[in-house]
Amino acid sequence: MCHLPLEVEHKAYWAIKGMNMKALACEKERKLQLQELEELRLKAFDSAMWNKERTKLWHDRNLQVKELRVGQKVLLFQSWLKLMPGKLKSKWIDPYTIAGLRAHGAVEIQGSAPNSVPFLVNCHRMKIFRDNSELHVVEEVPLQAPLIIA
Repeated sequence: MCHLPLEVEHKAYWAIKGMNMKALACEKERKLQLQELEELRLKAFDSAMWNKERTKLWHDRNLQVKELRVGQKVLLFQSWLKLMPGKLKSKWIDPYTIAGLRAHGAVEIQGSAPNSVPFLVNCHRMKIFRDNSELHVVEEVPLQAPLIIA
């Protein structure tokens, strides 16, 4: 049952023998196939590089730079909140004051208590604290219903 029938085996043998007789033709065909494969690989590589550059440009265009200054108030992200999730719990904790700026996005912040010790935090874990005093009055303009002329 496992062996091929004799006729199919005989035909396969002669086909292989015929291919072996035409070694030069097979060699040329195989080289063409390898060249096509190499061209496809290079095309895929170029496409991936182009896509990567486009993604980087889009990301750089949409980056928002935080302008932090010494003495500015910021809120700190509470990363340990994940252990006790709460829908209405704020993820940002008390305003801290920036005591110093360091290289590569490190910021030294200090609590509002007079004897608090400053500590280093990554600037990505902070957002600027906005006081109520910074709110601007906006003038409201009521919209009138459109007049229907019949």
